[in-house]
Amino acid sequence: MIRVKESFESRMWRWGGNLFPAYRRVGARVTYVSPDFCEVHVKIPNTWRTRNHLGITWGGGLYSALDPIYGVMIYKLLGYRHRVVDKCADIEFKKPVTTTVYARFQLSRAEIEGIRSCLESNPKVERSYRVDLVDRAGTVHVSCLKTLCILSSP
Repeated sequence: MIRVKESFESRMWRWGGNLFPAYRRVGARVTYVSPDFCEVHVKIPNTWRTRNHLGITWGGGLYSALDPIYGVMIYKLLGYRHRVVDKCADIEFKKPVTTTVYARFQLSRAEIEGIRSCLESNPKVERSYRVDLVDRAGTVHVSCLKTLCILSSP
């Protein structure tokens, strides 16, 4: 995995996201934001703050860590004239999370340009993105499919 050094702006975006109270409370941390904002990495540790009485990470906390990332990325990449809202999400808990897990969110420039061109002729566009939470060994513990609705500005 090639990881380009964060820019000052992407580092500030990462710090701000980690300090945002609603995100901070779930125990997740954004660990990397690429300079072009097309890639974001998230880490969810299994600590006393994130696990339940069985020693596994709360499912709600796992989803909360994944929930805002693609929407915020698209909002940032398209420009602030558009609105990005959740339409639906499908989350599959494949294996209990007892260790730290990681997620990698990626969008291509072609995807963003495709959304932009669709918005020129349509007032809204829907896109779905899959993200997995994996441990260090690469075992998928959680798989989430997010569907977002992107609305053009009036």
